[in-house]
Amino acid sequence: MDTPYANVWERPEPQPRAAPVPLTRAKIAAAAIRLADADGLDGLSLRKLANDLGVGPMRLYDYVGNRSELLDLMVDVVYAEIAGAGAVAVQPPQWRATVLAIARATRAAGLEHEWFADLIGGRPHLGPHALAVGEATSAALDQAPGVRGIDDLQRAVGTLNAFVIGALRREVTERRTYRSTGTDEAAWQRSLGPYLVRMLDTGRYPTIARLVVDGAHLDPAETFERGLATVLAGVTGAR
Repeated sequence: MDTPYANVWERPEPQPRAAPVPLTRAKIAAAAIRLADADGLDGLSLRKLANDLGVGPMRLYDYVGNRSELLDLMVDVVYAEIAGAGAVAVQPPQWRATVLAIARATRAAGLEHEWFADLIGGRPHLGPHALAVGEATSAALDQAPGVRGIDDLQRAVGTLNAFVIGALRREVTERRTYRSTGTDEAAWQRSLGPYLVRMLDTGRYPTIARLVVDGAHLDPAETFERGLATVLAGVTGAR
């Protein structure tokens, strides 16, 4: 049974043993990430993973109790990438640089491993690298002006995480839609543009009309940066 909150981190890794194919949790997670990067989470199963590693499926259960534990290992590998890319010394003048670096590294990791966007913000991520990223983010925000206590810090962390997760999921969804349908923004405008023009010409949606006609067409990276700056200013009181 795939217990939703089985905790792989509380069980020591099995001791190495003589076998035709030596295994470790790191090796298993790396192979699973390769499969998920290629085929998404729907294409990942313990049986397929075992076949990729050249072992019987039952060997994997010495290392991961179920698919949820496998996903936890994979997620923590991505958090290790984020921690490495976003490593900035947390000093009072540098809290903002730390938060920006981690947010940008999270976006980059999510675009490289699109399946990560499906898992971030879901079940609690309690692996050592996930906790390290959370600690660095929280410690940095705790030094921001306008964050004057634990309540402010909780709100700041929660709002920042909500923005990064939402922005990443939206960008990944748009990329997937384009790949699956071949419909880019220009094609979408050609297809639905006449309908939208007719609706806006009714005069019932003046603000949406301003957004469509006068709003800047930003690329995803610029949209992320502007949104991140706005959210960070709002939750910390600093610009």
